[in-house]
Amino acid sequence: MPTISMSFKDLCELLGTNVEKEQFVEKVAMLGSDVSKCEGDELEIEFFPDRPDLYSVEGVARAMRSFLGFESGLKQYSLKKSDIVMNVEDSVSGIRPYVGAALIKGVKMTDPLIQSVMGIQEKLHLTLGRKRVKVAIGVHDYDHVEPPFTYKAIDPEGVTFVPLFKDEEMDLAEILRKHEKGIDYAFTLEGFDRYPIIIDRNWDVLSFPPIINGELTAVTETTTNLFLDVTGNDAKTVYYALNILATMLAERGGQIYTVEVKYPDRIEILPDLDARDMELDISMTNRFLGTDFSIDNISLYLSKMGFDTIPSERDNKNILIVKIPAYRTDILHTVDLIEDVAVGYGYDNFSTLLPQSMTFGETRPLEEICEHIKYFFVGQGFLEVMTLALSNDDDQFRKMGMPVGERVIIKNPISKDHTNIRVWLLPTLLNILKSNLHRDLPQRIFEVGDIVLNGNNFRKVGGLAIHRKASFTEIKGLVKSLLSAFGINDYDIVPVEHPSFVVGRTGQVVFSKGPAGIFGELHPRTITRFSLGNPIIAFEFNVGAFGL
Repeated sequence: MPTISMSFKDLCELLGTNVEKEQFVEKVAMLGSDVSKCEGDELEIEFFPDRPDLYSVEGVARAMRSFLGFESGLKQYSLKKSDIVMNVEDSVSGIRPYVGAALIKGVKMTDPLIQSVMGIQEKLHLTLGRKRVKVAIGVHDYDHVEPPFTYKAIDPEGVTFVPLFKDEEMDLAEILRKHEKGIDYAFTLEGFDRYPIIIDRNWDVLSFPPIINGELTAVTETTTNLFLDVTGNDAKTVYYALNILATMLAERGGQIYTVEVKYPDRIEILPDLDARDMELDISMTNRFLGTDFSIDNISLYLSKMGFDTIPSERDNKNILIVKIPAYRTDILHTVDLIEDVAVGYGYDNFSTLLPQSMTFGETRPLEEICEHIKYFFVGQGFLEVMTLALSNDDDQFRKMGMPVGERVIIKNPISKDHTNIRVWLLPTLLNILKSNLHRDLPQRIFEVGDIVLNGNNFRKVGGLAIHRKASFTEIKGLVKSLLSAFGINDYDIVPVEHPSFVVGRTGQVVFSKGPAGIFGELHPRTITRFSLGNPIIAFEFNVGAFGL
């Protein structure tokens, strides 16, 4: 969980009142946190990752003012219009298409605020930003540049500037090769022949997103006007991150100014801090919580969590309209509001109840079969492994000699290696062998895990053995022993052809109700594609065929 470090004195100043440290520690835990350190003036608090608006002392203070009753309800922030324009060119549409921006004036860059800004950037990059793939943030000293700004993609050698923490000019390609941040985050631009930049009227570079800002706009203790840019691949997440940053700085007395972001086909005025509405069913809330709260009770509890509420204009008096702050990324469903009702009421106020009926759990038949399979392969000298269900087209199809087929694609993958959900186990097991080239042979591994086909989960068991004498005879004997261990005698082993296996050394086990799985010697082409160099025998079966 993200850990927020803060000064308790600074926190009290943001709260606008002095509170007892013991009271604060007790109450902040109710928001879904754990105080990991409380020594002198220093506090360290771990928050659940679903609340990025609490990744700073400013966000914590805002939430606690509501929760403690000092300033309940929806926090309103003053927005002023600026004449700043951010022009977005078509060239970034296939690379990093979305950008948000805001100007914050009148900020006093104290040491606590500098630390807080650096901390929240890092945490948002890691969580909301998925290591800057989904979102990247730039914070600039506005007084060193001149609008209008332009967000565009250019040739990697098309511009030079001094990146942050350096004193020499570099082009974009050099930054990826030489700069520490360039080396760390070069993967975010892999495969592109043009890179995004943000420049001002004079072609001075503010930012090379998502890699590094320019030294020209570095923030110092004398900075008073901050320009924020947030770029990414998901518009909603970009705007959420911008709202969190802008309102955080407003908590320090900054004045938020909007920026006109001009896309080729539309104009966005950002940041947009308008609250969004969600309906809350009172009966549903009480049913879920086992309570009998009135509409006034629920309104009170939600106001402690920073929401405003109004009665529904419909005839149904059982519906409440909840105004959700623009920085609350975690409210996705009515159930999320119901959870906040419970938090506002206080989990410690719920009475304990004994179960209304006695029930006894038992192991699912499928899991019993899995356990028997595991015992068998461990007894045969195999080592059980557990791999990620996420994979990629290259491993699942191309390296296995197969055309790319039906699979579940991840919309916002965390990396190029995790772009879909696996359709079989063997490719992920081959990667385990690839990662253990330094280990002695023989190596025998297996896995019992789920794959997804046509939107349905299927339990499979797959395994590999790699050594110099691995042969079809060995794997056939292993498969027959497995079937015998389950008391299965009614089956056929028929030859099949599969692009991943050697022709003539591949078999399929067929039961009366249909095929159960495949086994054989992997093709040398498959082996070399995974950077391996010894014979490999492999099998993969449907677990359900062994007893369901």
